[in-house]
Amino acid sequence: MRRRIFHGGRHRIRGAVAVLCTCVLGLSDPAWAQSSPVLRLATQDLPPYQMIEGDAMTGIAVERVRCALDAINVPYELHMTVWADAQLGTQTGRFDGFFVGSATNTRANYAVPSEAVVSEDLAWYLPLGSDIDPNDPGDALSARYSAKFATSKWQLLHRNGYNVVMRPRDAESLLNMLIVGDIDVALEYEMIFAHYMEKRGLSEDQFRKIPFRRQDMSVHFSKQYTEANPLFLSRFNSQMQRCMSEPQ
Repeated sequence: MRRRIFHGGRHRIRGAVAVLCTCVLGLSDPAWAQSSPVLRLATQDLPPYQMIEGDAMTGIAVERVRCALDAINVPYELHMTVWADAQLGTQTGRFDGFFVGSATNTRANYAVPSEAVVSEDLAWYLPLGSDIDPNDPGDALSARYSAKFATSKWQLLHRNGYNVVMRPRDAESLLNMLIVGDIDVALEYEMIFAHYMEKRGLSEDQFRKIPFRRQDMSVHFSKQYTEANPLFLSRFNSQMQRCMSEPQ
C-alpha cells in the first residue's frame, strides 16, 4: 500500500498527496506551539475510525485527533499506511506515534497511550445457528477462531489458547471468512463489523453476537516524542476529553 500523507497545523510540507487541514489557533501557549516540530502520526485504513474518501482522510478517530491537535496549535502530518508499518515506524522513529490502538505490553515498551480516542465494544460473531460458546475451554480448542491478523485481538486469541486459523488482512476479509464458513467465530469491534455488514447489505440480526468486553483505543505517542515535549501529552489529553464530548 502506498503511504499517503495529509497535513495539518500551521505549516505545509512539500510532497503531500493532499492537504486537508488549516491552522486553528487554539487554547495552547503559542510560544510552546511554535517551538514544536511537525508531529508525524501514522494510521491504517479502518472504517469507520480512519478512512480515505476522495482525497480526504476522515473518520471518527481522525476527526477527534485533529480536533485535539488543532486546539493546541501543533503542526502535524497524518500518514495512511499499513498497521504493521505504523507501529514499527513509531518504534524506529520514522513516526512520532500511531492511532488508534489498545494498550499492550509490547506497545508500552516504546510508546505512551493518550486518553481514549474511541471506546468500543468487542464481540464474538458466529453464524446464527451456531451453538459454540467462546467462553468454553473445549470450544476454544475445537472451533475455528480468527481476528484481523497481527492485531492485539489476534495476539489475545493465541495467548489464551484459542484455535486460531486464517490470517485476514482486514475486517472486511474477516467478515467474508465468517460468511463463507472458513471460520466459526470472529472477534471484532462492533462498530467496525456493523460498517462492513451495512456495506454488504447485511444486518447484525443475521449473526449470533456474544459481547466480549469494552476496549479503549488511543493514540500511542513515542516515548522519544513525549520526552522531548514534556507538556504535550497533558495538553493533548485535556483537549481529547473535550473533543470526545463534542459531536464531530
